[in-house]
Amino acid sequence: MSLAVSAACSRDAGGNAGGAASSQDAAPAAAERRDGPDYRAWDQYLGGVDSSQYSSLAQINKSNVSQLQVAWTYETGENYLFNPIVVDGVMYVLAKGRSIVALDAATGEEIWVHPNEGQVGARGISYWESEDRSDRRLLYINQGHLTAIDARTGETITSFGDNGRVDLRVGLVDDVSTVRPLQTSNPGRVFENLIIISLPAGGASYASTPGDIHAYDVRTGELVWVFHTVPRPGELGSDTWPNDAADAFGGVHNWSESTVDVERGIVFVPTGTARYDFYGANRHGDNLFGNSVLALDARTGKRLWHFQTIHHDLWDFDLPQAPKLLTIRRDGREIDVVAQASKQGYVYVFERDTGEPIWPIEERPVPASDVPGERASPTQPIPTAPPPFARMSFTEDDINPYIPDEDKERVREILRTHRNEGLYTPPSLEGTVMMPGHNGGANWGSSAVDPVNGKMYVVSKELPTRVQLRVPDGGGGGGPFGAGTPPNAGPDFVPYTSPVDFMLQSNGLSAIGPPWSQITAYDLNTGEIEWQIPNGEVAFLAAQGITGTGSHAPRGGPVATAGGLLFVGTSSDRAFRAYDRDTGEVLWKYQLDAATEGVPAVYEVDGRQFITIASGGNGLFGLPTNEPPGPGKYITFALPIE
Repeated sequence: MSLAVSAACSRDAGGNAGGAASSQDAAPAAAERRDGPDYRAWDQYLGGVDSSQYSSLAQINKSNVSQLQVAWTYETGENYLFNPIVVDGVMYVLAKGRSIVALDAATGEEIWVHPNEGQVGARGISYWESEDRSDRRLLYINQGHLTAIDARTGETITSFGDNGRVDLRVGLVDDVSTVRPLQTSNPGRVFENLIIISLPAGGASYASTPGDIHAYDVRTGELVWVFHTVPRPGELGSDTWPNDAADAFGGVHNWSESTVDVERGIVFVPTGTARYDFYGANRHGDNLFGNSVLALDARTGKRLWHFQTIHHDLWDFDLPQAPKLLTIRRDGREIDVVAQASKQGYVYVFERDTGEPIWPIEERPVPASDVPGERASPTQPIPTAPPPFARMSFTEDDINPYIPDEDKERVREILRTHRNEGLYTPPSLEGTVMMPGHNGGANWGSSAVDPVNGKMYVVSKELPTRVQLRVPDGGGGGGPFGAGTPPNAGPDFVPYTSPVDFMLQSNGLSAIGPPWSQITAYDLNTGEIEWQIPNGEVAFLAAQGITGTGSHAPRGGPVATAGGLLFVGTSSDRAFRAYDRDTGEVLWKYQLDAATEGVPAVYEVDGRQFITIASGGNGLFGLPTNEPPGPGKYITFALPIE
C-alpha cells in the first residue's frame, strides 16, 4: 500500500513566529551584489546565502585546468574545515588558535588578526555591509555568542549587543546559567539587516534544549524574531508531541547550514532529530518540526510551508545540509525549486513557493519497533524520483573484501543476529544495522548545483552503523550520551541509550565494501542520474593497485563552475581533483600532504581566478596506515601568469 502525498508540507498561513519584523529600509546583504545569476563573488559561506556552491567564473575551464598551479599557501597552525569568504580582494579565514584572519586574496599576505578565546564556529563566517558600504561586518559564533567585528580592521564592534557579543541563550531560557553556552559551527545566514541563527541543541540527552531559530538585527544585536522548532502549546504541530510537558522536549536543531532566497525573502532551514536520537518513547507522535524542510518568511519568521522527511525519527537522520535553489524546466515551463539531499540517500525536490513536491512522495510501510514503550511511525515518506544516490542495505554479499578474515566473520555474525530489514529498521535491544548510517549519505556542504541549468552534484559517503539499545548503568542516568530520565517520562519509562558503532574494522576500513564515497550528477529537469563515479581512493589500497574504491569517510564538499568543472577534495588519499561536470572524468589532480575537508572557495581578484581549499590532519576516521599529515594550511591555485 502507498499513499501519494503533497500536503505533508501543511502550506497554510500558520506559524509560530514572535517579535517584530525587521525594517523595510534595511541595507542589502552582500549576496545581493553577486550579479544575480552570474554568481561571480564568494562573499558568504558556500559562496552566497543561496548555498549554491557554484561559480560563474570560467577563466579556469576544461581546456586549461591541467595547468593549475599553487599561487600561494597560508599555514594555519591547526587543522580546520573552514570555507573562506572573499570581499574586495580580502579573504577571511580561521587560523592561529581560532583567530579570524584577513589575508590578501591574491597573495596570501596577512592583513590583520582578530584573536578569539574558546570555540569558534569551524565551518564558516557571515558578511554584511550597509547600503553605502561605510559599515562592513563579519559575524560568527564564539563560545555560544554571536560576535561582530569590523571587516576592514578586525576590531570588535562594541555597539553590537553587549560589547560586541550576543548570548544565544537569551530568548531561549529565562536563566542562562541553566544551559551551557550554545556553540555551533553553523554560521547562520544574512538577509537584509538580519542575521538568522539556528540554535544548537544544548546536549544530546533526553532533556536537550530545542533548536529554536533566532533572527538578530546586524547593527544592534537585538533579537527580532523567534521560530520554535519544537512547537509550544497551541502552536501548529504541538499535537504531534505529547501534551503533558512540551517544554521538556529538545533537539530539532539545524546544526548544519541554511539557505536564503533573497528575491522571495524566504529562509529555508533543514532541521534535525528530536532527542533522544535513537529512542523516542518519551516523545510519541510525528514530532514536528523535526527532520523537516522549513520555509520561513525571512523578515518575520512566519512559517510559509514545511515538509517532514521522517516521522518520529529513530535513526538520527537529521537533514544535514543547506537546501539548494535551482530553476528546472518541466512540461514546457520553468519552475523555481528547492532540493534537499539527505543522510538516507534521497533527494527531495519541491516548488519553492508552495512546497509542492515535483515528483510524488509516497507514504510507504516500514518495519515496526519491538522495543517496549516505543511507537515507531508505521510509514515514512519516500520520493519516487530522483533515484537514491546511496546504498540503503547491507548484506553478507556486501562485506568488505579488504578486511582480515577474522573481521569478516565477526561482521557476518552481526548481520545474522541483528535486525537488518532495510533503511528504516528501528533501533532494537538485540542490535540494528543502519545503512547508509547516520554519518553516511549526504552531509554538510556536500552538494553543489548549477542553479540555472537544473543540475545537482552530490558527494556522498557510505558508512553503516550498528546501534544496540541498552539501559545505562544504574538504570536512570549517565550512558555515553548522558541520556538520563527525561522530565516528562511516565513511571514505566526506560531510559535507553546506545553506544554508536561505525563498524570500523581492525585496519580502519568500513565493514561494507566499496565504493565508500561517490559523486552523483543529477539532471533535475528530468529527475534522472546523468553519471555516478567513485570519489577518490584509499591511499594504501591504491598502492596495491586497488582503485575505484572512493575515499573513506570523506567530508569534502564540491564546487561547480561555469568552466564545466567540479572541484572536490578527499581525505583518505589526500587529493584535490577537478572533474569534467558533464562526464565525471578526472581532468586534474593535486596531491596534498594532509587530508582536505570542507568546501573550496572560488573567486577572482583583478581579473584572475583563484581556488582555495583548506587542508590539515588525517580527516574523519583517519586510517592508521596514513603517514603523519603535514601542517594545516590554506592552499590557493590559479593558472600561471603569461
